Amino acid sequence: MADKIRIGVLGASGYTGADLVRLAYTHPKIEITTLTANSHAGKPMKAVFKHFSHVTLPDLVTIDDADWSSVDAVFCGLPHGTTQAITKSIFQSHPHVKILDMSADFRLKDPAAYKEWYGLDHVATDIQPEAVYGLTELYRDDIAKARLVACPGCYPTAVLLSLVPLAKSGLIDATDIVIDAKSGVSGAGRGLKENTLFCEAGEGLSPYSVGKHRHSAEIEQEIGFAAGLDGLRVNFTPHLIPMSRGELTTSYVRMNQGASAADLRQLLIDAYASDPFVTVLDEGVLPQTQMVRGSNYVAMNVVPDRIPGRAIVISTLDNLVKGSAGQALQNFNIAYGLEETMGLKQLPLFP
Repeated sequence: MADKIRIGVLGASGYTGADLVRLAYTHPKIEITTLTANSHAGKPMKAVFKHFSHVTLPDLVTIDDADWSSVDAVFCGLPHGTTQAITKSIFQSHPHVKILDMSADFRLKDPAAYKEWYGLDHVATDIQPEAVYGLTELYRDDIAKARLVACPGCYPTAVLLSLVPLAKSGLIDATDIVIDAKSGVSGAGRGLKENTLFCEAGEGLSPYSVGKHRHSAEIEQEIGFAAGLDGLRVNFTPHLIPMSRGELTTSYVRMNQGASAADLRQLLIDAYASDPFVTVLDEGVLPQTQMVRGSNYVAMNVVPDRIPGRAIVISTLDNLVKGSAGQALQNFNIAYGLEETMGLKQLPLFP
C-alpha cells in the first residue's frame, strides 16, 4: 500500500459521503482508512448502505475516535456549520493533511456573507483565506497548490460552468440572468423530511427556497467575480423533482455586443475544448439528465430565445457526482498531481 494515498471520509452515512466511498473504492491510488458517522458509529458500511455488501471497508467511527495520523486527505461530507471547527482542529494537529470539503463552510469568501446566508458565525476565519473554491475547470491551477478545497454546491456547479465563461467574455449581461433549476431528491440529503417522502415528492414538481436559496450566494460570488461586478444579484429558483439523482438548470440571459446564441455556444466549445468532463452538445441537441446519470460529466448547450437579444443556456449533471463527490475526487486528483480523470471514467448509466 506504499503507493496509496490514505483517505478519510467524514459523514460517510450521507448520500454525498457514500458516493465518495463508491468512487474512491475503485480508485487505483486511494486506500480508504477512516469512515465517520456519529449516528452509526460501530456499524459496518454495508449495514448502512446495502450496495456496499460486496466489498470490505473500515467500520464507521465517531469523529472523536478518528485517527488523523492514518490519513493523508480528508473528504468532508458533513452538514454546514460542522466542518469549520473540525478542519481547524485537523490542521492544528496534522498540518500535512489535505481537506476537500463538500459542505458549504468554506465556499464563500466573506465570513459576513456566510453568516447572512447560513445564520452562523464562521469559527475558522483564520484559515478561510486559504480555501480555494473547488470548481475544477475554473480553478485548476489553484487547486493543485491548495491544502483546503471548498467544493461547490451542485446547483452552482451546473450554473457556473455554463455561465462563467459567458460572463467573463462580456457576451452576456451578468445583471440580467434568470435561472430555473431542478434537482432530484438526493440533493436534500438522507435525513427524514416530510417533503422528500415518496408520497409527498412523487408524481409532482415543487419549487422551494424561492428567492432565498443559499446556493444563490455562490452563484453571485463567482459570476460577479467573472464579470467584474460587486454586489451582483441573479434570479435563481430551485425545484424538487421526483427522481433519486440528477440536476438540470435552464438559464435565460440577455446578450451584449450584438452576440448571437451561436456565438455563446462557440465560446463554450472553445472554453472547454480540453476539459475531459464538460461536453457542449451538437447544435440543436438539448441536455437531459439521462445523459449524465451516475457519471462525472456535464452536458450543456445554448439555443436562441424567441425574444430578440436573448438566449437560453441549459446544463445538466449528476448532483451526487460532478455536483459533489465526483468533483471532490477530481480535485483530489489535481491536488496530488494524478491524472485528472483517474477513478472517474465511468460512463453515464442508462437506462
